[in-house]
Amino acid sequence: MADLGAGKKMASTLQTALASQLPEYLLKQRWFGGKARKVASVDVVDTLSIPAGGGNAYIFVVVVHYDDGADEFYAIPLVRSEGAGAEGLKVPIPDGGSMMLADGLKNAAFLTALAELIEKGIAIAGENGELRGVKTTAYSRLASESVATLTPKPVGAEQSNTSIIYGNRLILKFFRRIQEGINPDLEIGQFLTEKTSLKGVPPLAGTLEYQARDGRSMSQGMLQQFVANQGDAWGFTLKSLANYYDEVRKATGTGETAAGRVLTPGKLVDGVPDTAKSSVETYLAAAELLGQRTAEMHLALASDAIDPAFAPEPFTMESQQALEQSVNRLLVRVFSLLRDKVKYLPTEWREKAERLAERESEIAARFNAALREPIRAMRTRIHGDYHLGQVLRTEADFVIIDFEGEPARSIEERRVKRSPLQDVAGMLRSFHYAAFAPLLGEDRVAGDDVARMGVWAEAWNAWVADRYLAKYFATAKDASYLPATQAEIQTVLELHLLEKAIYELGYELNNRPTWVGIPLQGIGKLLSI
Repeated sequence: MADLGAGKKMASTLQTALASQLPEYLLKQRWFGGKARKVASVDVVDTLSIPAGGGNAYIFVVVVHYDDGADEFYAIPLVRSEGAGAEGLKVPIPDGGSMMLADGLKNAAFLTALAELIEKGIAIAGENGELRGVKTTAYSRLASESVATLTPKPVGAEQSNTSIIYGNRLILKFFRRIQEGINPDLEIGQFLTEKTSLKGVPPLAGTLEYQARDGRSMSQGMLQQFVANQGDAWGFTLKSLANYYDEVRKATGTGETAAGRVLTPGKLVDGVPDTAKSSVETYLAAAELLGQRTAEMHLALASDAIDPAFAPEPFTMESQQALEQSVNRLLVRVFSLLRDKVKYLPTEWREKAERLAERESEIAARFNAALREPIRAMRTRIHGDYHLGQVLRTEADFVIIDFEGEPARSIEERRVKRSPLQDVAGMLRSFHYAAFAPLLGEDRVAGDDVARMGVWAEAWNAWVADRYLAKYFATAKDASYLPATQAEIQTVLELHLLEKAIYELGYELNNRPTWVGIPLQGIGKLLSI
């Protein structure tokens, strides 16, 4: 093992040398979330020296100060590398020379060392805190051999976290940005693993936690069972839709629209060609299974009446007022944006957008009236950011992942108990997006347009939503978190659908104006615009 005393001396030298270089370094990293803000400075608040492959690697805990808004903490793992090139950092060393440091999450020895912290329950001390590896009760059944024998491989895009697969048995999610408080993904994963029998989520094997000397705790990583999969449910859905649209085009021809055909939600009718029926029916069976898995997740999250972090709680006027205030802030922000940008929208959506812009006060009144009536249901922990991209498709099933919640919310907000129908609404909106994505994306077929093909998109969406909801409610049955009557269920579900579609409208106005029609259609259906 490396000399820990020498490692600490080196760490102190690096900590001093890095401070001036980190602002420029961070701005070059794809995983850094503060690119849109002006970085004032970066302070290294702790350095953790980790023995790896006969040498030492380092995790630098840094605080990023911005010209405006709150500071953010990041964990920056770095290892010595002769070939770091432009992506690395050149720093002095105690003997008067210098060395290059590169991203540790691309170094196999360091990746193995991270997993061994959990396997062996090691705590690495820094000057201002320590990094602790902790196993769950499920570790022994999930890791039947030492992680040292499992080849590590980073996967996925460099976002706010990086995932590493170990021998197709375990997967470590390393959080690049770390936040004070209990990470909901880790908290929910541990609850579902240790206190429920739910099979539709990857079991949690262990955690990495940074504990500062002042008592602050930040989740650094989570180790789970790796689930062999065929990609996420979004990709699976788009493949099914590609077959559906291929058959619709063959049946309708390039000049014929679907106007006038009877496309009835809930059943497939003679207006749909038999070949398209086959592709739809296959997906409907999958949507039904996803509805079942969604309900099973919610029932598991509502299953503990003792644990204060998970015990269901009734809606109160206070909780409803908090939701009302949140929605009102969303309305003010999005409708102000809509009025500013409506004249720049694609011609086919401008009139609908203009009509919607005139109805802000009516929509606010609708939310306020509904939320001032008592909601006779329970609030529970939920997924919080539920859509097709948060579900993996296995050979014949679905596995739900990523319980972090909406990234834009604080950790405290993400841990608030809410109606599970918010998750249901999120998935319904995801189906709607998927239906239209092939007609709007870069890979759309020449000649397709929303006017000609949109009715087929809406029909597919209606069939899928009906089947998904039917199985969801059949599985949830009389769960305490559901409102007392069908009418109340419909009211709460539509409120969350409308809230989600308005949020999407704001996103598209800012980022993808050509897609603004999808949330406009969703809002229009709910408001009969």
